[in-house]
Amino acid sequence: MDQSYDVVVVGGGAAGLSGAVALARSRRSVLVVDAGDPRNGPADHVHNFLTRDGTPPAELYAAGRAEVTRYGGRVETGRVTALSRDGEVFRVEIGPRTVAARRLLVATGLRDELPDVPGLAARWGIDVLHCPYCHGFQVLDKRIGVLATGPTAVHQALLFRQLSPYVTLLLHTGPASGGEQRDQLRARGIPVTEGTVAEIEADPAGLTGVRLANGRHIELDAVVVAPRMHARADLLAPLGLKPAEVLIGDYPVGTHIEADPTGATAVPGVWVAGNLATVQAQVITSAAAGLAAGAAINLDLVLEEARA
Repeated sequence: MDQSYDVVVVGGGAAGLSGAVALARSRRSVLVVDAGDPRNGPADHVHNFLTRDGTPPAELYAAGRAEVTRYGGRVETGRVTALSRDGEVFRVEIGPRTVAARRLLVATGLRDELPDVPGLAARWGIDVLHCPYCHGFQVLDKRIGVLATGPTAVHQALLFRQLSPYVTLLLHTGPASGGEQRDQLRARGIPVTEGTVAEIEADPAGLTGVRLANGRHIELDAVVVAPRMHARADLLAPLGLKPAEVLIGDYPVGTHIEADPTGATAVPGVWVAGNLATVQAQVITSAAAGLAAGAAINLDLVLEEARA
């Protein structure tokens, strides 16, 4: 093995960098390995992050990397290709080389699976949105279509109606709303449009609307979707950790790695943080989870050293 560290952090987003800062400030040798493809990469700005609202994601992560290195940690651009245990340590393969770690913090996030609608993926993170708290204020009082592909669509429509009076529920492949939900939509003045959405339409200035399968065009400024959120957890399978399904009621919305409030998993020595553990986590909550995991890892190492 080329090098040994107290902790290797896999993933250099808000969760991984925050955990690395906590560890480096506690005088732990820490290496962050980041592949450079964050979930919020397509977005122009981060929101609901106190004192950092409106910061471009790349700028936020660059500042985080600088903090890690300022406290003595190391940040490396690369991709971890395999994780394994070798006695009391973990082997972390980074391309052709291998490093050793006493503990692992995995913060590889998740992958959003979007509905298969032409034009949708190209506008993702720009004017195709999913979270009213991440980017809802940016579509204040605009024409918003909520693409219904499951039972969470009415929930989204009600939340976005708080931001604009011009919200339409597009049933697409979603189930017809029940009586109580119809009453809620009616009370909030949200019209329901039947019919499959055939294409998201846009011009150089941005999204212009949707075209239904029957040829009808509906003018919109933004479309809201509910992606299925898949944990990026392939690296953890050889260690015995597999994703569990996340349900809203009986409806599956994604997968995550189960962990306790500090991010500790069922495998001793392995912690997770951010969207890998919590699909609902935003940037600021991911950073908080990374801090909690870093503190817990440092304590775990201290207790091990106290037994030596």
